[in-house]
Amino acid sequence: MTKPSPLNGKLAIVTGGGRGIGRAVAMTLAARGAELILLGRTERSLKTTAVDIRNQSDATVHVRTLDVTDGDAVDQTFSGLIAELGPPAILVNNAGGAESAPFTALDRDNWDATLAVNLTSVYACTHAVLPAMIEAGYGRIINIASTAGLEGYPYVAAYCAAKHGVVGLTRSLALEVERKGITVNAVCPGYTDTEMLQAAIRKIAATTGRSEADARDELAAANTGGRLVRPEEVAEMVAALCGPAANSVTGQALEITGEDS
Repeated sequence: MTKPSPLNGKLAIVTGGGRGIGRAVAMTLAARGAELILLGRTERSLKTTAVDIRNQSDATVHVRTLDVTDGDAVDQTFSGLIAELGPPAILVNNAGGAESAPFTALDRDNWDATLAVNLTSVYACTHAVLPAMIEAGYGRIINIASTAGLEGYPYVAAYCAAKHGVVGLTRSLALEVERKGITVNAVCPGYTDTEMLQAAIRKIAATTGRSEADARDELAAANTGGRLVRPEEVAEMVAALCGPAANSVTGQALEITGEDS
């Protein structure tokens, strides 16, 4: 007899679901039986991911374009989805981005934009979905933070501040909802092999005159394991936190730093 998938019947929302870590998370959750809602700003990448998911499984996938930094749009989109599809069981706050600059060159617009996409969006999406989870008596909220949420890195002060905020929000909210059937956790990857990292590598090479290969090696060496994290590794951690074995895991900030077991 076929063993049932652990996430069968679970509705999962993934922000930034069209590429990078978000794409890997969406495909992994779908492979475990979840129904997916992919949110992001770029419709083309969302639809490509949706097609790939449908090609690998019989999962149902919904796509909505959304700028998670637009609070009104977040509220409207989430309320519409909940009215249409019911309360989501899983929310993965993955949308994010970073630009590097010395602190003296970090202007207020850059600061505000970085906090908006990396921290305030986590508040907005969680705030929009939490009442439905509380009413349902069940929920799994996973915030994609970073090792930058646990320590400092030079030239990305705004990003580090935002990701530290995500970890703090995770720990605080976990305590508020721990008796309501809802867990809240953060996953903190080190440098991960995504499109965003490739852009950072190109910028480092252009700025310093080093080769892209050297810039990539330097970032990989900064991870404890000496290599870049694969998006699929982050996705596996997220899926584990959504599964029944993690029912009592909450308020955690779990590092993924490229170490091989």
